[in-house]
Amino acid sequence: MTSGLDMGTPMERPVLELSGPRLTQSFEVLVKNADGAGGVEAYIAGLNFKSALFKESLTADKIRALEGDTLIGLAAFVGSVRRRIGTWLEGRDMVPIRRALEELLAGAADGSDVDHRIAAFCAALGAGPKQRWIRDLAAEILHYSNPEQYPLMTRWVWDRQANTGVLREIWFAEDIDNITLDVPDNYATFIMLREELSQFLSTNGIFRDVLFYVDLLMAQVYADYIAEQGGSFLRTDFASELDPMQFTSRMLGLDGVDPETGRTRVKLADGTRFVLDDLKSTH
Repeated sequence: MTSGLDMGTPMERPVLELSGPRLTQSFEVLVKNADGAGGVEAYIAGLNFKSALFKESLTADKIRALEGDTLIGLAAFVGSVRRRIGTWLEGRDMVPIRRALEELLAGAADGSDVDHRIAAFCAALGAGPKQRWIRDLAAEILHYSNPEQYPLMTRWVWDRQANTGVLREIWFAEDIDNITLDVPDNYATFIMLREELSQFLSTNGIFRDVLFYVDLLMAQVYADYIAEQGGSFLRTDFASELDPMQFTSRMLGLDGVDPETGRTRVKLADGTRFVLDDLKSTH
């Protein structure tokens, strides 16, 4: 495995039937599209910055003093969260949120309790049918604060309930449109997916920053899916296409902040946009 992760996870891992040609197609599109915007390395640098921001902001000491503005600032980098968290967080007590974050980030080194911790986080924050984005918040916090231990486990990577995500788009099956994948969206599956994609990337000459290349490749796969939907309902979550990398950047939250003004895509309860002053000034 090229990611360097070998935790001896005791849980059973599923067999993933992935399409090599589909992965190759998305990888080639990624390289081509990124060339016009500083190259793939520019996006890898963005993910390294995002990870550094999460690590710095979510140390044990800082979680104990966490304020809403910091959480909103981090959410600016999570595409499926930033449109919802501003209104949701308005007037909320931060104490249970801090406690939920502490428990989410404190667990077994082998990852055996990750699914339980994510479920507990969602329950503590009152996640329901209209707050499924809380699951994505937990997944991104885990991954970007500790990318070696936790793969990216957001719903757009794989959501068994909705039968959608990257996993479905790269599944090897002639009649995939008529199949409901019987693959759990748990830690074992996400770890296995990352290992498979890491191996694919190594065969294509990628040996550095592999973990974030995996994220970028997955985002490109799902961006291709969004683009293929044309005028479908998915467009309601994504602005009209301005550049070939727009959807890819959006999936990874890399378009969440204007670097010159600090203005984010997070809409507060009063309808204004959150401005990322403090976090921006630290980097």
